[in-house]
Amino acid sequence: METTWEEQLRTAGLRVTRPRLSVLGVLAEHPHVDADTIATAARTVHPSISPQAVYGVLKALVGSGLARRIEPAGGPALYELRVGDNHHHLVCRGCGLIADVDCVVGQAPCLAPSDAAGFAVDEAEVVFWGLCASCQVSRGTHGYGTSSAIGEGVIA
Repeated sequence: METTWEEQLRTAGLRVTRPRLSVLGVLAEHPHVDADTIATAARTVHPSISPQAVYGVLKALVGSGLARRIEPAGGPALYELRVGDNHHHLVCRGCGLIADVDCVVGQAPCLAPSDAAGFAVDEAEVVFWGLCASCQVSRGTHGYGTSSAIGEGVIA
């Protein structure tokens, strides 16, 4: 049985508030989205929510483990609800599309540093960069390692 947002917030030790429910609703429908997009979408169900409130909600959700913040190079921080598992991300250099990809080996973290320097490592983040299928078609490129994508910015 799937738990409700209200139950998940309470279990995480957070109060149930309209801004939190609004942000969770947006993240459920739009994974890998930035705070400004979340604020705009959340205003459709909670018109008075401010960008500052959205940032506060996101900080609380990430801090409680209900959401995850990812920061692909060259773009804004993005948020998702897929937490606590062993997955990474594929990012298209052309259109900015982001897709989840499961780690192929073992439990988190699936990568171990050669020297942890005294750290207790609990997470490894990998971002795979390339061109999605649509961008490959539009550029006339195929497969892995296309040099035409090197150095291009990410639009997220």
